[in-house]
Order: sequence, then structure tokens, then C-alpha cells
Amino acid sequence: MAPSAPRLVLGLLVLSLCCEACKKVILHVPSELEAETFIGRVDLKECLQSAEFISSSDGNFKILEDGSVYTTSAVSLSAEKKTFTILLKDIQEQVEKKIHVSLVEEERKAQTQKTRHARDTVLKRTKRRWGPIPSVMIENSLGPFPLQIQQVQSDTAQNYTIYYSASGPGIDQDPKGLFYIERETGNIFATRAVDREQYPSFQIICFATTPDGYSPEVPLVHTIRIEDDNDNAPYFTQDLFEFSVPENSKPGVIVGKVTAEDRDEPYTLHTTLKYRIVSQNPPVTPAFSLHSDTGVIAVLLPQLDRELVPSYTLLVEVRDMAGQPFGLCTTGTAVIRIEDMNDNAPCFKQMQYETRVEENRVNVEILRVSVVDLDEPGSPGSGAVYEIIKGNDDRSFEITTDKNTNEGILCVVKGLDYESAKQRILVIAVNNEAPYMLAPHSQQLSQSTSSVTVHVLDVDEGPVFKPCLLRIDVKECEDIGTTIGRYVAEDPETGNSEGIRYRIAPNQCNWINIDEKSGEVRTVKVLDRDVGDMRRGQCNITVLAVDRNGKTGTGTIQVFIVPGNKNYPRITKTEYIMCRDRKPICLTAQDGDESPYSTPFVYRITDRSLASMWKITRHNDNSVYLSPKGDIPFGTYDIPISVIDNGGKVGENHIKVNLCDCVTPTECNGGKSRELTGGNVTLGVWAILAMILGSLLLLLILITICGCCGSGVMHRHVTDDCANHNLIISNTEAPGEEVMDHNIIPLQNTCDQGGYGIKTGDQQTFEMTKGRGHTLESVKGGGHQTLGSVKEGGGQTVMDTCRYSYSEWHNFTHPRLGEKVHLCRQDEEQKHSEDYLLSYNYEGKGSLAGSVGCCSDQHEEEALDFLDQLEPKFRTLAETCVKR
Repeated sequence: MAPSAPRLVLGLLVLSLCCEACKKVILHVPSELEAETFIGRVDLKECLQSAEFISSSDGNFKILEDGSVYTTSAVSLSAEKKTFTILLKDIQEQVEKKIHVSLVEEERKAQTQKTRHARDTVLKRTKRRWGPIPSVMIENSLGPFPLQIQQVQSDTAQNYTIYYSASGPGIDQDPKGLFYIERETGNIFATRAVDREQYPSFQIICFATTPDGYSPEVPLVHTIRIEDDNDNAPYFTQDLFEFSVPENSKPGVIVGKVTAEDRDEPYTLHTTLKYRIVSQNPPVTPAFSLHSDTGVIAVLLPQLDRELVPSYTLLVEVRDMAGQPFGLCTTGTAVIRIEDMNDNAPCFKQMQYETRVEENRVNVEILRVSVVDLDEPGSPGSGAVYEIIKGNDDRSFEITTDKNTNEGILCVVKGLDYESAKQRILVIAVNNEAPYMLAPHSQQLSQSTSSVTVHVLDVDEGPVFKPCLLRIDVKECEDIGTTIGRYVAEDPETGNSEGIRYRIAPNQCNWINIDEKSGEVRTVKVLDRDVGDMRRGQCNITVLAVDRNGKTGTGTIQVFIVPGNKNYPRITKTEYIMCRDRKPICLTAQDGDESPYSTPFVYRITDRSLASMWKITRHNDNSVYLSPKGDIPFGTYDIPISVIDNGGKVGENHIKVNLCDCVTPTECNGGKSRELTGGNVTLGVWAILAMILGSLLLLLILITICGCCGSGVMHRHVTDDCANHNLIISNTEAPGEEVMDHNIIPLQNTCDQGGYGIKTGDQQTFEMTKGRGHTLESVKGGGHQTLGSVKEGGGQTVMDTCRYSYSEWHNFTHPRLGEKVHLCRQDEEQKHSEDYLLSYNYEGKGSLAGSVGCCSDQHEEEALDFLDQLEPKFRTLAETCVKR
């Protein structure tokens, strides 16, 4: 037991030194160290947890990932101490650390015994036999087997009884039983041959243990490498290589590449391959070259002509061992197809052709022509394209290509006329679909042509219309039976129209007919673009011409209905209201006709007297402005206006204008105004009846008053001069002028406070306007009195006055009133009608303010409360006055 104590102390010392991370480590070793000797272990993770790079500053030592330190060569400690540094790097974290290692020579012991100390767990010095270099075994070795390939031994066998064992691929893993190790000696044997392509190497783990299971050595990983034998021939990657190259390619153009592989060990002579062309078919001048190292095939022959040799077949060889004769080899096939280029022009088989065709035949095949082309059939370089280069100015012929046979098909697309030409000569040329690609040193290709003579055969033809399509334009509203044109056909044989009959094919336009003999085209209905089929504005008519032999010819007539001037222009709106601002009225006319029979319109006032009162101002092509000339009376005017369109058609229109004393037109919609036409005042039936009733009522009042007044009346004389101060025109905004006519009717104020006129059934009123407030009493007595003042002064005076003036009033008023009524109906100069009788619309019930006339009471003149209850029209007037 004593000899083992120093070893235990040494191991504990080394372990304690190794545990000091990143500090100086001291290892006690013998003075002489052989190569591959284990001298100790350093704890690297304690210094740097993840070391990606481990190196030694002294090349005589190597450090494994687990921190084991080995010698790489024999080392002699000449001095008592030797040092080196272990460098650790973490590349990702960019950390670098160093561990300094010192080797100290250990003291020799006097005695060593071959005994074992119980379970040594410290690191011990490992002899070189326990770490041999990798073993090598020849692939496909012939034996004899078992074949020893290596021996592993541990120097601890000097102190212990050691048994050897191994495990791993080839031993207890597939392929099992290929290797085994002798238990007592450590010899490693192979039991059979090995294929390197299947198992290039084996890594087995060797163990050294004592009989009681103690392991004085760490497990040894031993590599057995299988050395390659050239037992595999190279092989091509494809059974057949196919390439193509255009004809006439230049030398050096790459065609393709052949490739081969070898299963033997790479980067050795066993896999160094060389290529060569063994043979060429057809056996002519070599056309291609093969690169020996890369296997690239290139063009060698300066002229590859597909027409001579369409394809080449090459037998190629690949050999390993750098192409040496003793190398293994394999052959393959490469087929190179020469692609066609259009280097040959097509040529007609015949230079002349003849054919026949009947006249007037259309869309018929009359001839087939063929060509010879040396290029590859079915390719664009051999596809023929035919054309007629001469003799087809009228486009009567057409030639196409039959894709299946490559022939040219000549057809007639327009009927030929025997009378015009009995024979036609055509010149046909041919080309290829693809452009020409000239071969090197070749001449320019010429175009092949051929002539075709076409004989036209005469046949009995039907009539022919000239022209075949006739256009006829006809205006609308033409009378029935109007001749609108003539359409005749000729017999090609005779050149005239004798004996030809004409008719229109069934189901054609039913408003056109053609004369059977003369071919005159007539209308059978009035043409109107707004009726039935004529809405389209045109009709295509197929006309048949039949000769004496029953031959038929056809022609077409296109009848276009030209828009006519069939509609009168009319003004769309004929009733208007014009207020006191006399804003012009816009009149707009419409015409159902199209241009040029519609706009521009011309407007005229046809009545001369109204033309002097109204004027028309142009607005645009179809509108004008109507406005009065000067200050004309209020009333309703019926203005006749004629509208003339651009075609001269006149449309008569009557425009009714209500010239109303209003601010807005809505104020005049509720009643009727007097109507002024032609400068005369026309009274309606109700107006005349109202006047008669008013006269009778007035007469009845006068008789009653006179009966009440008695016979003590003062006779008063009424002169005609008094009448000049009673009636004036009051329908103006300004103060009225004095009326000096001696025929004015003098009126006496009535005592009725409800109004100043008589309202008839049609809501028309007639008002006798007052001038300066004079009455009959004021005229005779010289005073200005009203009924209110008479009442306040005493009603008897009034009664006496009435009794005194009754006869005079009756004698003066009755004849003159009848005369004026007669004059108002007959006068055309508007001298008196504007002065006396005015027609107003009925405006409803009387104002709450009562009368504002001379009959008002004195207290009503002073009370102004009625101003707060004015009607809308008077409220507007009041607001206007306030603003001013």
C-alpha cells in the first residue's frame, strides 16, 4: 500500500491546481515524456463557460475540449520547470481568457508494487500505447482472416491485471462482428473484407479494466479508416445525351456537356476522370470536339449543313485514374441534331400553269401549285407563302396556302366578265414564313415565280344593274306617286335594257314601288319619318331584273328619307301676366322638324295697331322678348304673332297678355281684366247688363228723391261747363290731368258709403272717377260740400236740393249716358273709352277702413285706427310710403 500513496498525493495536488480557473496550474510530470502522453486535465469551463476556440502556446502540447492535456511529440524537461499557456476564446461574446500551465518534474520513488489502491478517482499519467494513431484497413482485403489491424495497451498493465474490451460500429453495432479485440493482449482483428463505399470508417471505443471492474484508463476512441481501392468504374449520369445546334454554326460554339461520376474516394486518382470521343456517325469529317476534363462538346466543322447531315451520333468514353490505360472506363452516347435554318429558297415545280373558269363564278378554286424546298418540312423555313405580284389589279383572284400539303390554292373571289376579258394572265411568287439565313460564303437567294393563264368561259348571264347599289334621297311629305328615281339593268350579252322586267322582292318597304317596264321608283305612301317603318329614315330594297330567258339579276336601292318642313312653329306658352314693372315676356317657339327647317325663327306682330303698341326683341334662335312701347293702358291684349321657321313655314299664334296694375302676377290671377284687341274696348254681356241695371237703379233713386222733396224746390240751372270738373282718368300712379271734353257725364255724389260702383254677376265693376270733388250742388252754388257736411248741417237742405235738381239732372244725364254707351262700343280711336269706362278685377269685400271719399263722416277722417287693418295691397303701399 505504501507505494501507491505518493501517486494519490500527486493526483490530489494536480486536481486542486486545476480547479483554480484562470489561474496558474501546476502539473507534476516525469522528466521524459513520450508523444501522445496524457499529462493532466484542466477545468476549462470554470475559467470560461463556453469556449469556442482552444489553443496552446506550445506546439508540443494539445488540449482537448474536456481539458485533457496531451503531448504531441516527445518532450524532455531539461530544466526543472517548463511553462505554456492555454488560450480560450468565445467568438460570439468576444471574450478571451488565458490559463498558465507549469510542468514540474516529480520525484522518483524507490519501490513500486503491483497492487491496486481502492478506486483511485484522480487523474493519472497515460502511456502512449493507450492512444495509438488511427488504424487503416485496405478495402476489399483478401486476408487471411482474422486480420490484425492494430493493438491497444495500457501501461497500467505493469501494475494491474488488465482486460481489454471494445464496442461500437463493426463490433456490437451494425455491421456486427466485423471487428473484435483480444481480451488479454488488446489486439484488434478484422473478420472479413469491407466495402469503403458502404463503410468509409469506423469509430470504436476501447476499454481497459481490472478483473474487479476498476478502469485505470479513460475509454479510448479509436478510428479504423478503410483505405479506398479502385473498385468502381465511372458512369455517365444519363443513358443518352441529346443536343441540338443550328446549322452553319461557327467553330467553337458550345453544343452541350456530358457528365460522369465515380463512387470511389473523391479527390484521388480513383475519381480523376477524362473524356474522349471514341467514334462519330456518320463517319465523315469530325464535326465536334470533346473537352477531356469538363466533358463540353463544341462545334469543330466550319459548315454544318442540315440538308447533308441532319444529325450526328457520338460514342464518348470516360476513364478514371486520369485517363491512364489501367484505369476503369465506361462509354456513353450523345446525339446531336442539326437545327434547320432557312438557307434554301422554295422553287416552283412548274414555271407555267393554265386553268379555266366560267364567268361570274365566285369563291371557287381554279388551280393548285406546288413548290420544292430543301429545308426541314413543317418548319417555318419550308412553309410557303404565295402572292400574286402581277395581273390582279382588280383583286379578282386570291391565293392561299394549304398547311397540310404546302400547296398554293388559287381562287376567284370576284366574278370575271367574259365580255370584258376572255383571258387573264397572273404572275405568282413564293417565299418562306421565316426570313432567309444565308450560309457562309453562299450567294444571294432569288425569288421563284410562275405564270398562270386563266381562260374565262362565256355563259348566258342575267341582267346586271349599274350601279349595283343605288342611293336615292327623298324629302318627307312627298305626294303619293312621286317619281323619286330610276333603276334599270342591262343584259351583258346585248348591252341594252330591252325586254327586262323589274319587281321588288317580297317583304320589302311597302311605301316604295318600281315600274315593271321603265324601272322608275315611285312612292306609294306619304313619306313621314314619324310613322311606322319610316321612323328609321331609310330602307334597303332588293330589286329583281328578269330578262326574256328567265335569267335574274339583283340590285339594291337605298332610300333615305330626308327630313322636310312639315311642322309649323308654334309658341309653347300663349298666356302671360305683365305687372306695372312691364318686364318683357320671353316667347319661345318649337318646331318638330329637323335642321335646316327649324331654327332660327322670325317673329312678327301681324296686327298693325298692336304692332304700334308692342315690340319684339330677339333673344336667341328660337326665343324673343315681347314688351310694350311706352305707357299703354292696363288691360288684356290678344296679340296675333306669326312665327316663321328657317324653311319659310309660317305658324300663327295668339298671345294673350294681361297688362295688370300689380306688383306680382299672382295678384291678377283672381279676377278678369278688360280685354283690349285691335285698339277697341269691348264690353261683355254682363258689363252691358250691369250698366242697364245701374241706369235703372239710378233713375229709381232720383224719382224717389224727387217725390220726397215736394214742389217747393228751387230751380237751378245746370250748365255744360260744370261737367268738365267731375270725371278724370284715375288708373295712373300720378295725379290725373283735367278732362276738357264737354261730353263728360257729370255725376252727383251718392250717399251710399259701401262703394263707388255697381258690382255685376261676373265680378266686374264700373267706377265713375271724380276729378276735384265737385258735385252738381257745388257747381250751381259754388260750394264744396259732401254728404257728411250736409248731414251735420241739416238733412233738409239736401232733400230740397234733390227736389229742385231732379228734372234738370234727369234731362241732362239720360241722353248723354246713352250716347256715351253707344260711342264706347263704336269708337276705334280710343279717345273716350280710356277716359270713362275701366274694367277691374273684383277684389273681394270692401275694406274695413270704410270709404275714403267725399261721403265719409268727419269723425272717420280724424280716426286713423283703420290703418292697422289694411288689406295686403294697401299695406304694401303704406310700407312704401313709410320708407320714402
